[in-house]
Amino acid sequence: MIAALTGTRYEPTNVHLGPPTGPLRKVTNIRPELDGIAFGTQRPLAYRAADGLALDGLLVLPVGRSASDGPFPLVTLVHGGPYDRYADHLQLFWFPSAQWLATVGYAVFLPNPRGGQGHGHEFAASVAGRVGREEWTDVLTGIDLLIAEGIADPDRLGIAGGSHGGFMAAWAIGQTDRFRAALVSAGVTDWGMLAATGENGQFEAALGGSTGWDGIGPHPHDALSPVSFAGRVRTPVLILHGAEDTNVPVGQAVYFHRALRHFDAEHEFVIYPREGHLIRERNHQLDMLRRTRAWFDRWLRP
Repeated sequence: MIAALTGTRYEPTNVHLGPPTGPLRKVTNIRPELDGIAFGTQRPLAYRAADGLALDGLLVLPVGRSASDGPFPLVTLVHGGPYDRYADHLQLFWFPSAQWLATVGYAVFLPNPRGGQGHGHEFAASVAGRVGREEWTDVLTGIDLLIAEGIADPDRLGIAGGSHGGFMAAWAIGQTDRFRAALVSAGVTDWGMLAATGENGQFEAALGGSTGWDGIGPHPHDALSPVSFAGRVRTPVLILHGAEDTNVPVGQAVYFHRALRHFDAEHEFVIYPREGHLIRERNHQLDMLRRTRAWFDRWLRP
């Protein structure tokens, strides 16, 4: 007999058991509260970057709607890592996720830009010292594709992410004013500071391209840090961070908050006590979900 953990686009992962030749029988039901809940249609995307590189991702449509019903308000959720990727399974988590947003009428784009896993070492390593460069245009090209297909409303675009995805959201709003709302969760805003204070110092230094002790600046990481572009931000942004995060210390969020306040940029800043890089306490998870959906509703609804 073999046992496997498997799920689908619309079912959470469960234990399946059976002979090696199959079929396998589902023997657990870990999320019975989801039985009978309708989810948004999810489909893979394949497109090419501005330089011709083959890319992929996922699109989740609002529950009960088809692509022909568009355009919809679109929230782009950028994954963390950057060495991570969106797989074609149920996109429903304790943090803002595609199906959770789709239940209230949002289309959601889940891009897999360069820097992530699943496409070999060269693909993953290409962002070292260049974070926010080609990986950002990879994301933007996918958004433009969804606009051209009539799925995304160009006047109702949002962007969000956690960890490296939070960096990408913070980076995006310093490069363009196309987004009407943003969420930066546990995001990197200064690569030099992260190399000095985060638990993965050498890895972060490789991504940012330099450290503060490389001599008198400006340093390469300054040109890749969202805080350097805070004066350009015109997009309302919600900043969320755990008080005891050792991966991306809360000082990253404080720095961005102070910079945005200096330039009188619209934003809200929430620190969750006792929390690390992941939010563990149930009440905090619920607050994050409700607060971020209310944020996008405030800025992306007609």
